Amino acid sequence: MRGGTSKAAFFRAEELPADRAERDRWLLAAMGHGDARQIDGLGGGSPLTTKVAIVSASADPRADVDYLFAQVVAAESRVDTAPTCGNILAGVGPFAIEQGLVAATSPRTAVRIRMVNTDSLCTALVETPGGRVTYAGDTRISGVPGTAAPVLLQFSDIAGSSCGALLPTGRTRDVIDGVPVTCIDNGMPVLLIRADSLGVTGYESPAALDANAELKARIEAIRLVAGPAMGLGDVRGKVVPKVTLLAPAIDGGAVHTRTFIPKVCHEAIGVLGAVSVATACLLEGSVAADFVAPSDARIDDLSIEHPSGEFTVRLERGERHGEVVSAALLRTARALFRGTVLFEEGTS
Repeated sequence: MRGGTSKAAFFRAEELPADRAERDRWLLAAMGHGDARQIDGLGGGSPLTTKVAIVSASADPRADVDYLFAQVVAAESRVDTAPTCGNILAGVGPFAIEQGLVAATSPRTAVRIRMVNTDSLCTALVETPGGRVTYAGDTRISGVPGTAAPVLLQFSDIAGSSCGALLPTGRTRDVIDGVPVTCIDNGMPVLLIRADSLGVTGYESPAALDANAELKARIEAIRLVAGPAMGLGDVRGKVVPKVTLLAPAIDGGAVHTRTFIPKVCHEAIGVLGAVSVATACLLEGSVAADFVAPSDARIDDLSIEHPSGEFTVRLERGERHGEVVSAALLRTARALFRGTVLFEEGTS
């Protein structure tokens, strides 16, 4: 399925091995690994197209289904389940309905999802006219051609989902290797850095930034220091925290971004990464707040610009200063194919 600006293989949990090591071996074989092209698997040669969603009925009374996200790191032949993925989350509701895990209602169905990786919750509103999932609609999102039916994702209680606190270091701004940074986790651990602090504009193409070996080495050095400070331990082999470079908006948004995930520059920005960036824009003293006019509005719509367009996040403030109680945004999804993955002994 395509979810937002990513693609993933979706599995029912009961159809995969229960043993984690065996399950990961199957996933590596299914998606392809040890080869950048992933020519012997389903992966598309990019982190954005080498994802897996594992879905099951939930035993949690707050949720209808459990969603475990797995990032297949093909080049390193490993599977990372530390982070979750908000783009692929957009496909979980439709998948759950089509698989009979959730009964459809008309004209739309609310699917309560527990994101297993971070033990946080999201409600997805899926268009189901006549009690059937529809993927056709007029909603357009940056980074995806054409239009599709909207999937509204409503998050709550996601602050500190991986790090234990919205501001894992206890501060809105830190300095690492002489560079001002903000460490934040509102659904996704993100390390925010002003682009000009690293000698770039933040408007370069992802390809140009990927080719800048000196920049990437500097970013990784800062990330390796930030990881333990954020409570994530040694992040040398992890895909979190993500790193987002910030620059002034150029198309009416709140801020312009370039995101590393963490060693490749994203063609857009992740869903929960965008939520964390937008949240930082509201926090006085953060590096993101440098670019945004202060606001006391209870509800703020913040447009996060990225290489292929923008991502609008709706944030609702709480009663306490700096508190964000909920986030909502629109994504789209589409089923691409249904079938059987052929797993052969010896392919892993």
